[in-house]
Amino acid sequence: MELSWEERIAQFWSTADDSQPHSMLDAMGMLVGEGGRHDPDAIYEWASVQDFLGRESDAIPLYRSALSHGLSGARRPQAVLQLASSLRNVGHADEAVELLSSLDEDAVVGAARQAFLALALRDAGRHDEALKVALLALAPTLTLYGRVISSYAEELTAGQTD
Repeated sequence: MELSWEERIAQFWSTADDSQPHSMLDAMGMLVGEGGRHDPDAIYEWASVQDFLGRESDAIPLYRSALSHGLSGARRPQAVLQLASSLRNVGHADEAVELLSSLDEDAVVGAARQAFLALALRDAGRHDEALKVALLALAPTLTLYGRVISSYAEELTAGQTD
């Protein structure tokens, strides 16, 4: 029985090895080629392999293309998060903050949104906001001190205007 495209993509990522960049690019290139140049899922996967290999500058326009071509489902929030992370890594922290701030809570990316937002805020020089985001994400996991940590986190930016 032949595996579906989605199953082969999952298989690719389960064995991804950044020490073999040419092999990874060749293998993903074959998979992406099946989707066509305007298939948002294929574009997203090509962006992801570029990003995985540390080629954020190459990944950024591909993520944008996938999103503009109607990327949907579980890949959409991942693409926004990965685009924002890549933007932060190439020095565009403010744009990353904007993207992550507009990303709705999502079960697919979960708390990773807050983690990446905290990093982007820090890189944008907004340290109190970064700490607030990180602490508010952490607070629900604290059985004894969650409420007080949430309160302290809110105080970090109390009185600040945007």
